[in-house]
Amino acid sequence: MSAAAVQRSVTVVALVSLATLIPLLGPSVVLRDTGEAAAPGVGGIALLRAVLFAAVSVSAGEVFVARLARRVPGTPREDAPRSWAPAAAAAGFLAALGLASVVATGNLVPRSPSDMDIGGLYQSRDGALALLEVNAFVVMGLCALSRRPAAQVWPLAAIAVAEALRAHPTTEQSPLIGSGLTLVHVTCAALWAGGLLYVLRTLLRWRHTAPGEGAALLGLYARVAAVLLAVITATGVCSTLRRMPPGTVLDQLTTTAYGRTLLAKVLLVVAVAALALWARRRLHRAADPLTAYSPARAEVVALGLVVAVSAVLTAVPVPIRW
Repeated sequence: MSAAAVQRSVTVVALVSLATLIPLLGPSVVLRDTGEAAAPGVGGIALLRAVLFAAVSVSAGEVFVARLARRVPGTPREDAPRSWAPAAAAAGFLAALGLASVVATGNLVPRSPSDMDIGGLYQSRDGALALLEVNAFVVMGLCALSRRPAAQVWPLAAIAVAEALRAHPTTEQSPLIGSGLTLVHVTCAALWAGGLLYVLRTLLRWRHTAPGEGAALLGLYARVAAVLLAVITATGVCSTLRRMPPGTVLDQLTTTAYGRTLLAKVLLVVAVAALALWARRRLHRAADPLTAYSPARAEVVALGLVVAVSAVLTAVPVPIRW
């Protein structure tokens, strides 16, 4: 194995380890000295949600970029990177199954199969949504292995809707508004993160056979990503103000677990936006547009960290409206 291959392997292992440690250890860090109580097994739940979000992003990004590539003349469609969607569906299925087992145990960590009330899943809202996600990942995997992988859009949409409804219980004020904001936010974030990953994989695949088409694809993605970022920012701000009224935001950003996690996510998104601007600048002004690959690669790593932090955000207690 070459030195470059060893370096890439070490880098991948380090990044995966970091992405695993953030949801596992993040909740205990942000909960420290807040006086808030954590749910049982909050670190494990955050890790399962991180895997679920990553699986959705990978598959959504492949479907999204495949559609974008058809708009670039001369793209070698038969030379596309190998799909990661089947593996993503399998990982998402296991994560959704783990989350469903928690719901089946009354939102406690099951210690044995006898602790779980599987039949009870059909009788509660959270249980029905958990089962919907499990089944959607099964369908997603079958679609990914079929001759029409674009059909994954339907189970992906079902998962996004289930996550949006899960995040906003009926006891919340105007839950449908919150679910709508979350649905748009999650969808755009998955397309942004997963789309960039697949674009970079495509650029690497085409670097010798179709570098011009690869640069054109990155440019097209960058234009769409700018719109996605604007929508993500708008929905994120609206969702924040629904949970933390304007007069309390600054205080809660440092005194509550939710606020601290949100602050970390915002800082990461700002870094991602800066990297995206750097990549866009290179794409349009550098003699070789493919030099944009380096900042874009850093951007996708930062987006992976955003996914991990977002998983922590779903696991920590929601702040009380003051």
